[in-house]
Amino acid sequence: MFHDLDDTLAALLKRDLKTVPVALGFATPDDQFPPASVTFPAIDLFLYDVRENAALRSNEWHETRSNGQASRERAPVRVDCSYLITAWSGQSDPVAAIKDEHYLLGEVMRVLLRYQKLPADVLQGELATQEPPVRAKLIRDGYLQSLGEFWQAMGGRPKAALNYTVTISVPVGEPEPLGPLVETHHIRMQTKEKE
Repeated sequence: MFHDLDDTLAALLKRDLKTVPVALGFATPDDQFPPASVTFPAIDLFLYDVRENAALRSNEWHETRSNGQASRERAPVRVDCSYLITAWSGQSDPVAAIKDEHYLLGEVMRVLLRYQKLPADVLQGELATQEPPVRAKLIRDGYLQSLGEFWQAMGGRPKAALNYTVTISVPVGEPEPLGPLVETHHIRMQTKEKE
């Protein structure tokens, strides 16, 4: 499921980020980042946190009817997937590199702010048929306690970053059969005799 989410975000950015050709990656931005295989400029979307969205929890069951049978299943669990998005310019001059990276982050932010619900035409794999729709939030409180501590733990230098959270649905139950559908009703009426 996470690979479908990565592919979806890549498809969205490739489709809408037309200002400059950019490589997209999903690697951990540690002291070994970027790897030699990355071409510059690059955008990295690091999935750093996955947790249930308890505010969207539902105890409802959904019924389906197919082939003369009825079944029900639990509502899917809504899960927040949080990404830390960074830009990497590859310029050797630090001032030019920061300028390029800030420009790239601004363009990525512009694209992501357009969509509170990810467009159907970029949804990949399991996400293409997901109900409810895939929701997204940019520039919200992230789950990182401190970006400074994060960068220190990663062994890298602090960088400007965007926090982006996508809420997906994860089916957790198997359909439970309820039995055959009732297709006909027979009503019998009886008249009462007068006394």
